[in-house]
Amino acid sequence: MGARATLIYLLRHGEVVLAETRRFIGHLDVPLGARGERQSRAQAARLAGAKLAAVFTSDLARARRTAEIIASPHGLTPTVIPQLREMAMGRWEGRTAAEIRESDPTAFADWMARIGEFPFPEGESVPDLRARAWPAFEAIVAAHAGESVAIVAHGGTNRALLCTALGLELRRILALGQDYGALSVLERGADGWRLVRLNEPPML
Repeated sequence: MGARATLIYLLRHGEVVLAETRRFIGHLDVPLGARGERQSRAQAARLAGAKLAAVFTSDLARARRTAEIIASPHGLTPTVIPQLREMAMGRWEGRTAAEIRESDPTAFADWMARIGEFPFPEGESVPDLRARAWPAFEAIVAAHAGESVAIVAHGGTNRALLCTALGLELRRILALGQDYGALSVLERGADGWRLVRLNEPPML
């Protein structure tokens, strides 16, 4: 028999407070909203039988709270990995796209045209995000070969990890949906990574 595959249950944190305003959040430490709590509990119930060996999370409150809910049925305490936090969005954090278009039109147009490479003003680019998040992801995988683990992070972080695992160019980052509370699953076998599930919503 061959070695057991490694399974990564990759979750985006649940919906946050004031999500309906659709602001660029980045490193702002906003909490989960009531719907985000329900989404997290639904995914926790779904993964209750997954025999998780560990749960890892970004250090931002919205991810940590989601991870606590996911870990609870397994009797686990999430391990906080600051490198998994969302991309730093610089001076655009806390603002809507309409506000940014009005105050920073040239930079916003450049960012929209080159999402995979153009950095947020005074923040990070997607390559910057991958440069810190991917080594943390690889360390988790190396420490839990042949096991199942959950990672709770953010839309940008998860997309960067998925692109890298699947060999996709970072300019395709928005082709991979990552909705609030959604689950994606990666399987690592002898031939590398395989995408098992993508952006599956919690069943509320």
